[in-house]
Amino acid sequence: MRQLKGKPKKETSRDKKERKQTMQEARRQVATVVLPTVALLVLLIVVFVYVATRPGEVE
Repeated sequence: MRQLKGKPKKETSRDKKERKQTMQEARRQVATVVLPTVALLVLLIVVFVYVATRPGEVE
C-alpha cells in the first residue's frame, strides 16, 4: 500500500527490536565510556585543586 507524504510510517516489530537494541547499546556505552571519563576528569580537578592550595614550605 502506498504511503502518503507526511504521514509517519507504522513501526514494525523488526523496527521496534532494532530501536530497543540501539538504546541498550547506548546505555552500555554510557557505563563503559562516559562514566570512567567523567571520573577521570573529576579526579584531575581534585588533584589540581589539592596541589594549587597546599601550603608552601615553611623556612
